[in-house]
Amino acid sequence: MKHVLALCLALPLAAFAATPEFALEIKDHRFSPEEVHVPAGTKVKLRVHNQDSTPEEFESHQLNREKVIAPGSTASIFIGPLKPGKYTFVGEFHEDTARGVVIAE
Repeated sequence: MKHVLALCLALPLAAFAATPEFALEIKDHRFSPEEVHVPAGTKVKLRVHNQDSTPEEFESHQLNREKVIAPGSTASIFIGPLKPGKYTFVGEFHEDTARGVVIAE
């Protein structure tokens, strides 16, 4: 019984630790990289670091996510699991330059 309890407690930690991370930067009101390739069918974490001196809002209607990221800070955005395909996102405060796509494959 003690082993079953230990296993049950360890599973959530193992699932959290196994979440793949992908880094994005916002600099000069642009996302870098503009394309992020992620595994289909897997929950992933986007770590978005805003290097600009102004806030930016990560927004994607296709991913159903919005998050304002303060200047000089980093935000974590969980997405998925996704079906294979392309999912666009923008920086809502600078949509003319801050654009990108998540490609699930």
